[in-house]
Amino acid sequence: MKEIKAIIQTSRLERVLLALHEMKGLPGCTVSHVHGYRKSDGGPAEETLESEERTKLEIVVKDSDRKKVIETIIKNARTGGPGDGKIFVMNCEEVVAIRTGKRGEGAI
Repeated sequence: MKEIKAIIQTSRLERVLLALHEMKGLPGCTVSHVHGYRKSDGGPAEETLESEERTKLEIVVKDSDRKKVIETIIKNARTGGPGDGKIFVMNCEEVVAIRTGKRGEGAI
């Protein structure tokens, strides 16, 4: 299983969620509104920290769904401008559903 975290522009959230919702077998995702910063592109003399509001999506998927989820996020989050975001993919060792006690892929 993989955990996918994507930091995207908040204005693209609805578009990304609608596209993910159309994917069969995708269980859902967690959405958080976050603030972060990035260095400006102006070079060392003009370097400032710019605080920006972004949205973070967190999704745990089967290994076989990883590539399609990433491509869907990119397709729907990309504006072509600076600050479109990042996607991070990590191994997920275990998932446990609290209510049912199911484990592994059956819990997602």
